[in-house]
Amino acid sequence: MSGAPRPFLDIAQSITGRAWVDRLDAGSSRNATAIGQRFAVPDILARVMAGRGIGIEAVETHLDPTIRALMPDPSTLTDMDALAERLVRAIAGNERVALFGDYDVDGACSCALMLRFLRHFGLEPEVHIPDRVFEGYGPNIAAIDRLIEEGASLIVTLDCGTTSDGPIAHARARGADVLVIDHHLSDRDLPPATALVNPNRPDDISGLSYLCAAGVTFMVLVAVNRTLRLRGDTNLPDLLKLLDLVALATICDVVPLVGLNRAFVVRGLEIARRGDRPGLAALALAARVNGPLNPYHLGFLIGPRINAGGRIGDAALGMRLLALDDEHEAMVLASRLDELNGERQRIEVEAVEEASAAAAAEIGAGEGPPILVLASANWHPGVVGLVAARLRERFGRPSFAIALHPDGTGTGSGRSMPGVDLGGAVIAAVEAGLIPRGGGHAMAAGISLRPGDLGPLRAFLADRLGDSVTAARAASALRIDAALTARGATVDLLHSLEKAGPFGAGNPSPVFVFPAHRARFPQIVGKGGHVSFTLASDDGARLKAIAFRAAGTSLGDVLMRDGDQSLHFAGGLALDHYQGREQVQFRLIDIARPPR
Repeated sequence: MSGAPRPFLDIAQSITGRAWVDRLDAGSSRNATAIGQRFAVPDILARVMAGRGIGIEAVETHLDPTIRALMPDPSTLTDMDALAERLVRAIAGNERVALFGDYDVDGACSCALMLRFLRHFGLEPEVHIPDRVFEGYGPNIAAIDRLIEEGASLIVTLDCGTTSDGPIAHARARGADVLVIDHHLSDRDLPPATALVNPNRPDDISGLSYLCAAGVTFMVLVAVNRTLRLRGDTNLPDLLKLLDLVALATICDVVPLVGLNRAFVVRGLEIARRGDRPGLAALALAARVNGPLNPYHLGFLIGPRINAGGRIGDAALGMRLLALDDEHEAMVLASRLDELNGERQRIEVEAVEEASAAAAAEIGAGEGPPILVLASANWHPGVVGLVAARLRERFGRPSFAIALHPDGTGTGSGRSMPGVDLGGAVIAAVEAGLIPRGGGHAMAAGISLRPGDLGPLRAFLADRLGDSVTAARAASALRIDAALTARGATVDLLHSLEKAGPFGAGNPSPVFVFPAHRARFPQIVGKGGHVSFTLASDDGARLKAIAFRAAGTSLGDVLMRDGDQSLHFAGGLALDHYQGREQVQFRLIDIARPPR
């Protein structure tokens, strides 16, 4: 797209302080017209695609993303051939293999993928998921020693390992080979692994840096299958049946939904909707999912339940659930994860309240620091990532939340905003000796602190990221795809828009404005302080609506106090399945008063 953003409905400042701009400039508007004419798609669908930079030549692939069309040669990933050969040797030799994963959804899915693949060949790998509190992120020497002593000659790290020089060197010194499958940012000094596949390693030119670890793992399995096929093996697993796990990780790790990732999610959802994966089916039941599984269900209902084990319970629960085939055991584990998720929500609410008060005090009446770096001894290490996300959401800037331990050390997690490379800044802080450990990617990072590190780290991040935060916040105007009315927001419209999905990071959900509507019957619902209401137009049309976590915010205050006035409402649309019937739900993002 080119040219300055055009104002939408002349809104220079909304209730949340943002300008509203048209997502399409003059050039992309012409592209939208051309898409609509050539492909005979509805105008709004054409606008949505054009607003995301989809040119005429890419429309067909965008509307029907396939693995076959978008899957590159796995060998384009640095070290892939060596890693695949080593796995083939392990399969042929029936070796004792150990898997070492991360404790989030991406790590659980990556481990489940590799475990299911190796089981097909009769291997039964030992899987170690570290305890978030007692072990922290990534391989550690104590766990490595235990795996080797139990007979492992090959250790595969999944969603971790790129920055684990010491533990990997230790494993190699003890005679074990180590394969690293990861996607996190790294510096030039890679660990001495037998092979390391990571599209974000400095010497990788594959162009696949947007993949999550499960996506990289799937590429590894494609390469191994190919190597086995070239050797004459015919009893190979059907990898397409594993795409539900790749889709789950891709959505939950909030990587860009572009290119191959879109194909992973579209095809993975098709697999997930069959209900053949006992673990996913049990989690969907525990989460009370209505209707066919969609990206929202995976990202906001199922993913948090898998994460709950790693946050405040047994870190391996989620992986075990995704790797098993027994329906009864799946129901038992899903129920346990559902209980842990409820406990996690309670702990999170308390921590967010304390962190929000501290952030508000630090910002005061002025602009405040460009990045929030907050710490407390009251916060559970398992929820600091969620607290950081809430701070970023509420205060509009990158945020770190750090759980302080009794010995003065700390474990923290940060969440960023588009245009601000948080992972790169954390790696730079490690290289500068400001903190002992840290890593991540552009939008999220994890850190470990020693006593006395907090102040220098805060100053370093503010200095390094200040300009990019300023630029990102200046560009944070709410981008609008089109104006609609309550009567025009139909089920058919949403089914049409689904063709441009799945939506998420890198392919943002469409945002629509409902001009001169009213919020009827507002009420606070749920434990999260949501506000439900009915969006009403003057012609009598009504739309079910909700504002997530709005109670006590500027948006919630307007809904409760002034909702009956004629206002402009901006937000997204979703299909809600209730008693077997599809309904459209409006999800509020912002409100503006019509200019006088």
